[in-house]
Amino acid sequence: MLCTLHSVPVRFRHPSFSTAATTASLAFCTTHCNPFFNRYDYGLKDNYNSSMRRWRSRRSSSATSDSAYPLITNQLTSDSPRHKIYQEAIKAARDKFTQEIFFQSEDKDISLAKALLYIAAEDEAFIALNKEKDAQYLSHERGIVSAPNDAPEWDSVEPMSLGGKNINVWLSELNNIAKEVEAELVSRDIGCHLVEVLEAVNVVLFELRGFKRLPVLADSKHSYLHSVLISGHGSAVLLSVIYIEVCRRLGVTIVGSRVGEDFLIWPQIAYPEELFKVTSGHSLFAIVNGNCVENPKSLASELTSTSLLGLEIAKNCDIIGIALANLIRLHWKRASRSNPGLLLTSPLRQVHTTDKVDNPNVPLLRPQDLRLAIMASERLLILQPHNWSLRRDYGMMLYFNGDLGGAVQELSICMAIAPEEVVAILEPFVEKLHLMRLELSWKQFGMLVT
Repeated sequence: MLCTLHSVPVRFRHPSFSTAATTASLAFCTTHCNPFFNRYDYGLKDNYNSSMRRWRSRRSSSATSDSAYPLITNQLTSDSPRHKIYQEAIKAARDKFTQEIFFQSEDKDISLAKALLYIAAEDEAFIALNKEKDAQYLSHERGIVSAPNDAPEWDSVEPMSLGGKNINVWLSELNNIAKEVEAELVSRDIGCHLVEVLEAVNVVLFELRGFKRLPVLADSKHSYLHSVLISGHGSAVLLSVIYIEVCRRLGVTIVGSRVGEDFLIWPQIAYPEELFKVTSGHSLFAIVNGNCVENPKSLASELTSTSLLGLEIAKNCDIIGIALANLIRLHWKRASRSNPGLLLTSPLRQVHTTDKVDNPNVPLLRPQDLRLAIMASERLLILQPHNWSLRRDYGMMLYFNGDLGGAVQELSICMAIAPEEVVAILEPFVEKLHLMRLELSWKQFGMLVT
């Protein structure tokens, strides 16, 4: 049976997203934030307006804007053929992810599997590039002259290796699981009624293949779709994605919604009361969601056909957003491992206790995990560009990464759309960041003059 599917407690809502709607919203932000930026003459207004003009220009020329991956294009540069291929893969994976989100006519046409595999491909290419650079630096330090390594034998994202298989092969793996379900139905010599199909899916996934939800995710590999398909262990949302994708290939539409701390899925049928009729000791709702619907401690146990209609069905973009939010949390936790309890918003409290302009003591964070968290935030902002709390967290991660200019820009945009109480907290911090930028530029100018 499918185990209880827990999800992150944050609620994600995907607005109806289009270029026109985005432009209108950004125009609203520009016109309404001007009085705020006039409070202090630190150049934030000009920075914000110029950044919006650049953003609109790139959006009008291409749906896959270069601003979607500023961290990667600015930091990773090398003349090595392997470096260039990994950089191109990073950029191409982001482009493919963005295209999958924007170029589909409807949300239901977005492929959950493709989007999540593009996420994995970008992160895998980034990690591979870092390993390649580390190996070259180590060789240089030891004075070892080695022959150049052969470049990977692929020139696009699709052939790129993820756990020994490319994206198309992983998509075929989902097809193979669906075929195993069909074989299970044939072996039972039963008809393709909905109950039998779902029972067969459960047998293949959770008995034959041994898929299992991990209550605590300590390793990021359990948050990537291809890794879950390899190991059979993963996060709740990825197990839900596999279930949804397999059933879709069998002609069964599975929908889901967050209920408390659980993420429940069920077949989309005309009469929801059929989901709660008990046959063979279980209801159809219990067959899909496992014992959580019979657990009195779970909110799922209180659901009825009437209350089920009141739930907000998660769209494909919502599910992808949950997966990305999990990645952000996991990578941030790993990045700040040496600083237990460190929150992204911790510096916002500190700025009110000191008037010093000097660079505060920024905790030492693991750079690769921090950058992976930033990359996940950039992708989530593609889905939710008007989420002020997400943009605030993204700006704070740029601050921790030492990108003061990017932090000022993102936090300024956040202040344009955030509630007044949030603006009151962010304003002194952004002022301080700008003063720090000025001080650094003065020091650099002084060094050049001497």
